[in-house]
Formats: sequence, C-alpha cells, structure tokens
Amino acid sequence: MHSSHVIGRDIARLASEPFDVLVVGGGASGAATAREAALRGFNTALLEREDFSAGASAHCFKVVHGGIRYVQHADIRRLRASCFERAVLLRIAPHLVSPLPFVIPTYGRGKSSRWFLGAGMLLYDALSADLNRHVADPSRRVRGTRFLSRGETLELFPDIGTSGLTGAAVFEDGQMYNPPRLVLAFAAAARELGATIVNYVEAERLLVDGTRVIGVQAVDRLDGRRFEIRSRLQPGYGQPGTYSRDTCFMVDRKFAAPMALAVQGRAKDSDALLARNTRHLFLVPWRNSTLVGVWHSIVPRDPDSVGLPRAELRQFIDEFNTCYPNLQLRESDVRRADFGLVPFGDASSQHGGLSFGKQSRLIDHRRFGQSGLISLITVRYTVARRDAVDALDLAAGQLDARRSERDSTLLPLSGGDIADFNSSLSAFEARRPQWLSATAARGMLHNYGTHVGRVIELAQREPRLARCFTGSHTSFAEAVYAVRSEMAQRMGDIVFRRTELGTDGHPGAAALDELETLLAQELGWSAERSRQERTLVEGELERFLATPPNNGTLQSTRPIQQAHTA
Repeated sequence: MHSSHVIGRDIARLASEPFDVLVVGGGASGAATAREAALRGFNTALLEREDFSAGASAHCFKVVHGGIRYVQHADIRRLRASCFERAVLLRIAPHLVSPLPFVIPTYGRGKSSRWFLGAGMLLYDALSADLNRHVADPSRRVRGTRFLSRGETLELFPDIGTSGLTGAAVFEDGQMYNPPRLVLAFAAAARELGATIVNYVEAERLLVDGTRVIGVQAVDRLDGRRFEIRSRLQPGYGQPGTYSRDTCFMVDRKFAAPMALAVQGRAKDSDALLARNTRHLFLVPWRNSTLVGVWHSIVPRDPDSVGLPRAELRQFIDEFNTCYPNLQLRESDVRRADFGLVPFGDASSQHGGLSFGKQSRLIDHRRFGQSGLISLITVRYTVARRDAVDALDLAAGQLDARRSERDSTLLPLSGGDIADFNSSLSAFEARRPQWLSATAARGMLHNYGTHVGRVIELAQREPRLARCFTGSHTSFAEAVYAVRSEMAQRMGDIVFRRTELGTDGHPGAAALDELETLLAQELGWSAERSRQERTLVEGELERFLATPPNNGTLQSTRPIQQAHTA
C-alpha cells in the first residue's frame, strides 16, 4: 500500500492507555461527543460495536430540522436551539449539508389556509433570523418564508389536489447529502484532534471499583480478543424506554422542481397547541430519487431485529396514494426503505394520537449512586453536537471544567473547510480526470470535501482504481480509500456507509461482484470470507427492501408529474 493516509484500528492503544473519556456508541451523538471531548483536550476513545453510523443515524429522512413544528408547540427554546444547530452544520460541513425548500400547499380559510400557515412561518422567521446570518457561504444560508400563488404552485406540482387550493407557503430546512459520512466526518475530526476511534469493538460490561465506573471490558468483534479499557468517564448511548421505528422509503421518481412537497396525512400530532388538521407526510428530493415519509410506529428497543414487512410497506403506499391520488405510487417504484429507532413519547398515551420524543435524555448516574457514567439518548440527528456539549458540561464535575479555545460551532468537520461550496464544485468539475463523469465528480466532492484530492491521487497512483463500478457513480478508488484511510473492515461498510454504492438502492450484481473481487485482492480474503461478506451485504439489502435494478444498472427515473399516466 502506498497511501500516505493509512489509518487502522489502534486496538493496542485502547488496551494499554488510560483515557479521560471513553465514548460508547459510534452514531451521530457518540461521534459528536468524541469530537467535543477531544476538542477540550481530554484523552478520548470512541467505541462502536458495529461500524460507525450503522444504526438509526444512517437510516434517517436526511433532513436537518430547524424546528418549525415547535411553533405549534409554542416551544421557543427548542425552536431556536434546532435552528442554531442547523446553522452550525451548514457552516462546519458545507459539503454534506445544504438548504432545501419545503412547499406546503394552502387551502381554503381554516387551519390549512394561507393566512394560518403563513402567520406561523413568519413567526418562525422572526424567531430564527439572527441564527441564519451566521452562515458565511451564500449557498448554505437558509432563506426566509416566501409564498406562491395558485398558478405558481400548480406549475411546480401540477398533480396536487386543486379543490380549494389558494397557493403555497415555502420554508427552508437543511438536508444531508450522506448521513453516514456526516457521522464519519465527526469521528474523523475527533481522530484528527487526537482521539482513538475504533469500530467493531463492543463494550461487554462495565468495570467497577466500589461505586465508580472505571472502564469497560471490551471484545474485538472481528477476532474475538477480549481486553479492558480504563477511563475516568464513560458516556454511553441508548437506554430502555419507548422508541419509534421511523420509516421512509425511496422511489424511482423525481419532481422537476428541486423542492420538497408536504402532503396532508392521516395522523394527528396530539401535543400541538396550534395543530393543523393532521400531520404532514413529505415527498423529498434526494440525489436522483425521492424520499417518501415519515411513518412512526411504537416498537421494542431492539435495533438488530427491527424490520419493515412488505405488507406494511404496501399499507404506507396505499395511504400515500389516498392522500395524493394522482401520484399513484407502486411497490415496483420503491428502490429501498429506511428505518431506525428514535426516542418517542409515553407509549401509554399513544391511543390519543402521536406523541413525539420532546428532548434528548441525559442521565448522570451519580444520582443512582454510581459515578463515572453518563447516558445520553439524542432525539434528533440535528442536535447531536449540542447534546455532546451538554454531556461534556455535565461531566465537568467528574473530570474538570475544560473549555477549548476553539469553538466547536465554528471549527469545520473533517473535509469541511470550504468557504464557498458551489465555487469549489465548479473548480473540481472543471479539473476532474477524464475517467470521472460530472455526476461522479459532484458526488465525490460532496462525500469527501477538501479530502477529495486524496481519492483522485490514489487513482492516479494505481490506474486500476480509476474507474467506476458497473451502473454506479462510485469509483474503485473510493472503495480502496475506505479500506486504507477510513477504517472500513467489511464489505457492508463500503456499500452502505463509506460510499454511495448501496445508499440509494441495490447497486446490482455486477457492481457487487466487482467490489467483492477488489476487496479480496486488497484485504487478502479467502473465497469463504468473500462469500460470507457478500451474504451479509445481500441480507442487509433484503432487510431494507432494496430491489436489484434491471441488468445490474441504474434504473431510469420517471418524473413524478407524469407517473400516473405511465
């Protein structure tokens, strides 16, 4: 291997070095906490029992919420906190987060009317305007509310219901280009600040000295080795409670307009003070497809067993077609589903309507007589950084009250030091190598940011890597870079979390064959190991209802507006 950026799993350091902070859980909150701890100068370690962002963080709706629904709840504090964190992500990760307009059609004179909805949105603007100004890149600034006439709305979305339609209100939120890589950017930032980050290491049990937690017994899930990790403080993620399986699915359709559309659903938000008739479902453009969701279902907290039966998917499709009759979605349009567990309200109250998790849960176990342990459950991806700050502030009583001179709201994440993303994109597309298409180049800059040159250099050094997988915009160089520089250990790490290969549907048998051969060469896998890895990937694709495209190539995308006449 010739890469100057080779990064491996430093198990020896985990087993031999005492840490100030040991973070257990490598999703959005865990990675953000590791970064915050390292930024404050604590000797930090991060463990993840699977791969980074292997759970709910990877399977979300890709929206960075500014908290507009908190207007209905008259919860100004949470609204401003969410808007602030959205602005932070737009600033520190401009390659991975960008604004997206949401269009809400208005009808009649009641709670679906232009004046009712518009008043709430203008109030939202007034409460958050100062926060949006903190983003320097003009392409990453969230714009204020604007209104569309009936004609303008139908020009954008000609198939929506027209009876009583008066126009639409438009607000903007954030959207993640690639949620797993946003988690990875947090984790890589922690590593760049000196933290030890390791995937596929599980904390099996706590090590206790009297009433104080002093570390964990861990196991390397790749080779079975057990060892102890010593630490002064252990923030952990995931606790018993009521959880919702939040579900969306991706369809092979796309609106002509790069805007999300709200569709009036059936379920009500039982806690809203100023609720409209029912909660919205959304059609959200993402890359070259459209996301449809979100549905909430109370389930036991068991991330490994949660799934989505196809019969339930068909129910969701039927509901959406009832709410938006001209769309006429079909099961064959679905490229894949996404679902993950998030904290919810009190399960005993669900008969009266949906009651969402209101805030993240931060628990100092000293109140139960056990020091050295903090638990955190983050309610939304958006507030992961804020929750990390709160966790470290809470830890001050057990460590020391360190504050970094560098502000975590300003310091770019790994790859995110980009002043003007659109200018950087134009420059990269202009100088891209001949083997890389414009579409592939855009995806590469989004995924790697300022580190994109490392991937290109790798392809230049090893010309066999200067090509894309069949039917995909993902390159061989990205897959090998993931192994050498991003701690990818398994085939699924590359398919689902380091590259775009399997994040928007089944990549096709030909692409998986090529990746299997490439990884066998790169990692020295036996034929049996290769078969095992391929079986795991196919199982994950099946779990998320990913359907293989025809002939192993990307399916054409039908415009949504013409879908019902096809």
